[in-house]
Amino acid sequence: QVQLVESGGGLVQPGGSLRLSCTASGTRFNMYGGAWYRQVPGKQRELVASITSDGSINYKDSVEGRFTISRDNTKNTVYLQMNNLKPEDTAVYYCNKGQYLGGGSYYASDYWGQGTQVTVSS
Repeated sequence: QVQLVESGGGLVQPGGSLRLSCTASGTRFNMYGGAWYRQVPGKQRELVASITSDGSINYKDSVEGRFTISRDNTKNTVYLQMNNLKPEDTAVYYCNKGQYLGGGSYYASDYWGQGTQVTVSS
């Protein structure tokens, strides 16, 4: 059974940093890839960053240069380092595993973490 467990959210001031972690069981991020999405009330969930099984990385334009996605295969964990946070980054962040084994493009599966709240406010 696939489980994704997130941690690392919280309240931070504008310009601050947070690191989110997502540890998987029942699946392998280095085989399927992983990604971070976020959602605010009343809006669709949107892709923030993804990393495929072969290490290809993609970012939402507005976080490029501020956020970094990475993977630790020994811990089966995907991270999202978020720097220079802005109020518009406030959202619930969700971890996702890829749908397909291998490949250079990321496709979301139906497996999601429970979500972690990130609030950027002074």
